[in-house]
Amino acid sequence: MPHSNHSPVLRRCLQGLLLLVLCAAFSAGWAAQVAATVVQLSGPLLAKKASGAARILSLRSEVESGDMLVTEKNTYALLKFIDNSEITLKPGTTFKVEDFSYDAGKPDADSASFSLVKGGLRSVTGLLGKRNKEKFSMKTPSATIGIRGTTFIADLVEPSAEALAAQQAYSLASTAALDPLAAPLRPLMLAQGPVAPALPPGRAPGLYVQVIDGLIHVSNPAGSNSFSAGQFGFTPSFTVPPVILPANPGIQFSPPPVFSQSTAAGSSGAPPKSNVVDCEVR
Repeated sequence: MPHSNHSPVLRRCLQGLLLLVLCAAFSAGWAAQVAATVVQLSGPLLAKKASGAARILSLRSEVESGDMLVTEKNTYALLKFIDNSEITLKPGTTFKVEDFSYDAGKPDADSASFSLVKGGLRSVTGLLGKRNKEKFSMKTPSATIGIRGTTFIADLVEPSAEALAAQQAYSLASTAALDPLAAPLRPLMLAQGPVAPALPPGRAPGLYVQVIDGLIHVSNPAGSNSFSAGQFGFTPSFTVPPVILPANPGIQFSPPPVFSQSTAAGSSGAPPKSNVVDCEVR
């Protein structure tokens, strides 16, 4: 019968179509979760994927778990996360959303893991941080920051080429002054005078923190310390424990005034869903 001869072919076609639909659904289920939305922006903001693809983000662009964000020289960017927490990136910052997961009905699945690679930011705790403080961590080259329900600023100072050169000159001159056998360094010392060259003014390289509200816990292999509202802290590296500073060491964080207005106006609701097509670079 003609009908029976074509039935196997039709079944195979239907099976193939069903397999394609299931694969598409499976892939969608494994797509990176949307973690945040860009709600304020003062300049170029780039998002990089692990695959090497990059997007130029704009207002209402979505940020996914796993994205590496890079702000340009004059760019402040305010991100509102799906739990209503906020992170504002300062210019010249590299920041990665390592893993962010929040579901109002599944507190056990909460996860908020970030990396501040370069630059600085201001963080405001959201619903996830209030119900699962231990699930929040922000790694930096000098220490890891944990929260206790708070608003804080983290600022990384990198050694400049000039500072490194001055540091080296200082060390060489000091060595020559102390070691009578350091003959090759004596001409340099004599040319510069009997006093070693002064280091350039500015903050020492390392991680600086400022707590505006609440409490944070800063830890590394060398030790840990807690900082409360109004306090400042510092650690130069993973080999030195964090310490409390007596005054503001020069932390500057000045986003455009509209950022504060936007935060106050949108604090009660979730960020608007993105309807913007980003520019993607591969």
